[in-house]
Amino acid sequence: MSPTPATEVPDALAPTGRAVVHRTRGSTHGPVTRLMSPGDLGQALKPFIFLDLVNFDERHGPTRFGLHPHSGIATLTFMAQGDVRYADSTGQAGVLLEGGVEWMQAGGGVWHTGEPVGDKPGQGFQLWVALPAALESAPAFSRYLAPSEVPQVGPARVLLGQYGAAQSVVQAPSAMTYLAVTLAQGDRWRYTPPAGHSVAWVAVASGRLMATEPIATGELVSFAPAETAIDFIAETDTRFVLGSAVPHPHALVMGAYSVHTSTDALARGEAEIRRIRRGLPAAGQLG
Repeated sequence: MSPTPATEVPDALAPTGRAVVHRTRGSTHGPVTRLMSPGDLGQALKPFIFLDLVNFDERHGPTRFGLHPHSGIATLTFMAQGDVRYADSTGQAGVLLEGGVEWMQAGGGVWHTGEPVGDKPGQGFQLWVALPAALESAPAFSRYLAPSEVPQVGPARVLLGQYGAAQSVVQAPSAMTYLAVTLAQGDRWRYTPPAGHSVAWVAVASGRLMATEPIATGELVSFAPAETAIDFIAETDTRFVLGSAVPHPHALVMGAYSVHTSTDALARGEAEIRRIRRGLPAAGQLG
């Protein structure tokens, strides 16, 4: 069953729905603020296990995500502002334009890298999701979507999963929805999750949002487990991301760059990461 998009909440109603149960500003290092990781909110919000808010500007100087590996997870990068150059060990390389989506399903193992392009300040999110046991050791693959390939329903761009009649061309590894939402000051919006999506959270990139409590720029909040709708009012012009999902049923078994469902799967992933690294160019560069 798909969620029903309703772009307005009746003016007579204050935001109602699920209570906020966790709130964080994460930890910031240079241009990256880690809002969620498997050691904290990722345990409560799995399959969503990492979320980084990135802000590239002149304060941080040249920024590059060095060549690094993953296994057992998938990453989705969405830049609301700015372009990013990417390359990965599946052979993909190019530039992800502002408003596009990078989907990297690491599976059994992959290496990738990226960096901002040009002088324009950049802002966006990188999300990690835990893969189900059937996919955590599968061959890696990546998909890069131009902005025109990301569907939109009302104020919401569908980055992953389905919302109303719109569905991402990236096949979600399990039952989840991930949206990028833009509201003008005073806009009211209701999100009704699909059946079974008891996990829900939002993270605000800019502006100030009111749900059952206010949510400020740079905050991530999670909502009480339920399947009821969540109402929002934009107190200023606001951009945020929202995730909802059926809970991930497995424990999170973590390595340095990997998250799996078992120690055996983690060992296989780390072995594959080492094997791929031996085959990379001597300079350790991609693309």
